[in-house]
Amino acid sequence: MNIQQEINKTGGFTNLELLAKQVVEGFISGIHKSPFHGFSAEFAEHKVYNNGESTKHIDWKLFAKTDKLFTKRYEEETNLRCHIIIDNSSSMHYPKIKEHHLQSLNKISFSALAAACLMNVLKKQRDAVGLSIYSNKYDYYSPEKGSERHHQMLLSKLNETITNVSENKDTDTFKFLHLIAEKIHRRSLIFLFTDMLQATSDPEKLFEALRHLKHNKHEVVLFHTFDSEKELAFNFSNQPTRFVDIETGDFINLYADNIKENYQKAVSSYFYDLKMKCIQYGIKYVEADTTKDFNKILTTYFVERQKFA
Repeated sequence: MNIQQEINKTGGFTNLELLAKQVVEGFISGIHKSPFHGFSAEFAEHKVYNNGESTKHIDWKLFAKTDKLFTKRYEEETNLRCHIIIDNSSSMHYPKIKEHHLQSLNKISFSALAAACLMNVLKKQRDAVGLSIYSNKYDYYSPEKGSERHHQMLLSKLNETITNVSENKDTDTFKFLHLIAEKIHRRSLIFLFTDMLQATSDPEKLFEALRHLKHNKHEVVLFHTFDSEKELAFNFSNQPTRFVDIETGDFINLYADNIKENYQKAVSSYFYDLKMKCIQYGIKYVEADTTKDFNKILTTYFVERQKFA
């Protein structure tokens, strides 16, 4: 199947679940012989079903072939609770694109597809997942659950988030991270997708909120989501261009080459400072470049999951 055929022309994914499955299967096949093999969703062996046992892991396909009841014994029986947080401010909808596909994702669709990929793996491993989405308000919250109905509900919300684009939505991420931290009581693995473009003039407030997320022994991963070509390298044509702040509407007219060198230095310095702050506060920092694939996202998941084994 051509993956790009799974894209809705209105802007959302027509089948986000299938696309995430294809991405995950491609990743898993690539690491089949790697140290992560034990973290696949494959079971270790079958065992005969005994009366009175839970029917949850009966292999019904094998029953249809043999007319005998067997259950699957999995290699990884540790249940994980995971909470995914997505920044839905206007800057996350940059750049504006008409169709989302693997070769053309903006920050919000990259985050949504990455979240769907993580959910796919969590579902295979029978783990519970929750979701929070915020912009200039607390858009959505769902606690950690593992049911199929819950999984489908979250996929629908992710797709809705991609298609519903609102202009001039800024955010103070720290406000909502504090609210989310108060809702997560049991030890969880927390993934935050944000471009770290904040309205606050006091960046320390953001890291206070990230530290709050770490209470109750949570593990926190910051997926710093950005477009390396535009937002880091500042690769624009050198002609008169109006650059508009997607959150405030403010703009400036200039030639890109006139400020490119200074821009790159300033942004690189900002990225470095973010990494150092995360190290200082025990938060895992991961660059989530929307021009790259999802291997770094999924590899991070498998590495972090070992802490819950």
